[in-house]
Parts: sequence; structure tokens; C-alpha cells
Amino acid sequence: MFVHGLSGSSSAWRDYETRFENDYNILTFDLRGHGKSLKPKLYDDYKISEFVSDIKTLTDFLKIETFALVGHSFGASVALEFLLSHREKVNAAVFLAPDFHTKGIRLSRLVSPLISLGAGIMGVFSFLKQTGGHIDYELYKNTGDWNIRRMFADIPNTGFHTYLYCLKQLYGFNRENRLGEIAVPTLIVHGAKDTVVPHKNSAEMAKKIKNSKFVTIEGTNHILVLNNFEETARAIGDFLS
Repeated sequence: MFVHGLSGSSSAWRDYETRFENDYNILTFDLRGHGKSLKPKLYDDYKISEFVSDIKTLTDFLKIETFALVGHSFGASVALEFLLSHREKVNAAVFLAPDFHTKGIRLSRLVSPLISLGAGIMGVFSFLKQTGGHIDYELYKNTGDWNIRRMFADIPNTGFHTYLYCLKQLYGFNRENRLGEIAVPTLIVHGAKDTVVPHKNSAEMAKKIKNSKFVTIEGTNHILVLNNFEETARAIGDFLS
């Protein structure tokens, strides 16, 4: 199961579906509020636990008992919370540019008050747009962490209230003290030039998870899923095999 990042959709995994379709059963989906999924209106609808509940409901519906869980960025936080809540269902975990806490991220401390203000403002409006679409990420490969063109395609498609609500929930997320509970084989992949989530966060995460492997992709940023498909897919494939 692949879990995409904030303001993305399952279309981000298209190349991975092609790469692994002959070796594994692949499941991708749009997180609530993202892609073609419905967009709940309330802030509490975007708690990390609600995303976890969606995965549990989806896998129960499809009668999937155990699976390897792959998550990128915000999706890695959702995957981490799912693993901690339903460890009996996950037989391997892959965290790509993960964020298990934001306390060490300088940017989060600077913009958190603005995010809270924006989320509060969005809460007073009525939202008519219930679904979005899928972005063609072929158009945005090899872009930087803060590429305006990609962000202007992603965020309006997701919706500003969804984006702000998820971001605010993420800024309150911290599972540092529970990483030692993870016992399944775990792969952590991070770009050396990530300016969204520091590389050192993943190094710290790897030290706290006993049965983990840590892979650094030199010269890449936070968007390693798109920008470094070959290196990322190879790391995932080698680990799972």
C-alpha cells in the first residue's frame, strides 16, 4: 500500500505501480480531501487518526490481512500512526522523507501561527468543491521543494482548507517517544538536500527503530518520489525482496 503526501494524490505512484505490478499486489488510493476523494469540511475530520481509520476501513473492505506500508512525507506520518495503531496488519514499513515530529523544523515554528490563523479563517467559509482530480506529475519532475508551478497545481486541486487543516494537524504530530515500539523491518529513505524535513530527522528516526535500514539519496530534495524514481524504487525493491 502506497500513501501519498500532502496535496498530492495516488497519481504520484504511477511509475511505482508499473515497476512493481509483476512482483506484488499494489494498492494506491487518494487520502480524504485529496485527489478524487471527498473533502470533509471540519478541522477534526483531518486528524491523523481519521486517515488511519480510512486505511483500516479500506483494507478490511478489501479483506487484506497484512501488507507492506509505504508512505511519503505527510503520508509517512499517516503510515507511522497506522503502524503504531494496527501493528498486526503491517509486515514491513517504508518511510520516504518522513516527519515523525516537527519540533526540530525551523520553518514549522515560523509559519505555525500563520497556518493556525489561515485554518481558522477557512473554518468560517462554506466549501462547495467536494472533489478534485489527478495532477499529471510527469510535468513536475525534477522540481525543487518550493516549486511555485507545482504548488499552484497541487494546492488548489486539493483545496486550501484541506491543505491548511492537514498542515496544522501535522504540526501537532509527535511520535518520537514511540519509535522504539516498532518491531517490523523498516526502511527509511531521505534526500540529502531536503529543505522541508531535515535529513537529520530520518537519521534520528533510524537510530530509534531497532530493525531499520537508512538510505540517503545524495543530491536530492523532499520530492524524491518524483525526482529520484529509479533510486527510490530500487531502495524499496531491494528492501522488500
